[in-house]
Amino acid sequence: MQSSNVQQISFVVVVVVVTAAFFWLLLPFFGAVLWAVILAILFNPLQRWLLGMFNGRRNLAAGLSVLACICIVVIPGSMILASLAQEATGLYHRISTREFDPGDIFSRIQEALPSFLRDLLPTFNLDSMGDIGQRLASFLGQASQIIASRALSIGQGTAQFFISLGVMLYVLFFLFRDGRSLAAQIRKTSPLSPHHTESILGKFSEVLQATVKGNVIIAIIQGAIGGVAFWLLGIKGALLWGVLMAMLSLVPAVGAFLVWGPAAAYLLLSGEYLRGAILLGVGMFVIGLIDNILRPPLVGKGTRLPDYVVLVSTLGGLSLFGVNGFVIGPLIAALFVAVWSLLAEDRNHRGV
Repeated sequence: MQSSNVQQISFVVVVVVVTAAFFWLLLPFFGAVLWAVILAILFNPLQRWLLGMFNGRRNLAAGLSVLACICIVVIPGSMILASLAQEATGLYHRISTREFDPGDIFSRIQEALPSFLRDLLPTFNLDSMGDIGQRLASFLGQASQIIASRALSIGQGTAQFFISLGVMLYVLFFLFRDGRSLAAQIRKTSPLSPHHTESILGKFSEVLQATVKGNVIIAIIQGAIGGVAFWLLGIKGALLWGVLMAMLSLVPAVGAFLVWGPAAAYLLLSGEYLRGAILLGVGMFVIGLIDNILRPPLVGKGTRLPDYVVLVSTLGGLSLFGVNGFVIGPLIAALFVAVWSLLAEDRNHRGV
C-alpha cells in the first residue's frame, strides 16, 4: 500500500512538472495560442454551420473558417496598423517641428480661463501649465515614435510577427477541426468532478466570448465614431486618435473620454465654440451613450462581474500581460469567482 501511494504521488509530480514545462515552452507564442483559442471560440458557430453544410468534412470546414478569420480579422487589422504607423509618424513630425506644440496650447488655455480660475491653479500646482504642456509634448513624441516604429515593423513584416501569425493560424485550423474532441478529452482527463469541470469550462467560454465580443464591439464602434468626428471637425491624426479611443474603451470607467474630453475642452477654450460643442455633444450623447447601452448586455451580462472588479482586473491584466491583458484579467477574475462559488456550493451541500 505504501509503495502504491509513493508511485501515485510520484506520477502526480511528474504530470505537474511536465505540464509546467510544456506551458513554459509555449511562452514565446503565448499570444498566438491565446488568440487562436479566442478566435476558435468566437467563430465556432460559423465552423458548426460550415460543418453541416459540407456534410461533416472537417478539413474543408476548418480551412474556410480560418479563411474567414483572415478576411475579417487579420487583413483589416494589418491595414489599420499600416495606416496607424503613418498617422503616428506624422504626429511625431509635427511635434518635432513644433507644428503641434502642447506647451503653447496649455498656455493659451491658461490665458483663456477666467481670472478666478487662474488664481486657483497654484493651489493644484498648475501655475505653470506651459511646463505641463512641454512634458506632454515629450510624452506624446516618445509614444508616437514607439507606436510608429512598432506598427511600421508589423506592417512591413518582421520574422517574429509572421512566425506568430503562422502559429496562430496553424493552431486555429486544428482547433476548428478537432475542437470537439479536444474539449471531450479535457473533460475526460480532468481531475475535477464532472460538475466542476463543466462549470469551469462553461465559465471560461462564456467570459471569453463576453469579454472579447463585448469589449471589441464597443471599442470598434466608439473608436470609429470618435475618429470620424475628429476627421469631420478637421482635427489632424483622426485615425490615430480613433484607435487610441478604441483602445481606451477597453478599460471600463475610463474609456474614450480621455481623448475626446480634452480635445473638446481645448476647442471651447480656444474660441472654437461650434466645433467644441459638436465634439462635446458627440462624446456625451453618442460615444458615452453607446458605452452605457451596449456594455451591460454584451459584457456585464456575460461575465456577471461588478464594474469595479472588471475595471481592476482589466487594468491589472493590461499591466501584467500587455494588450492580451484585457482578456486575461477579467477571465482570471471570473474564474476566481466561479471557483469560490463552487466551493461555497459544495460546503452548503455538505452542510458545513
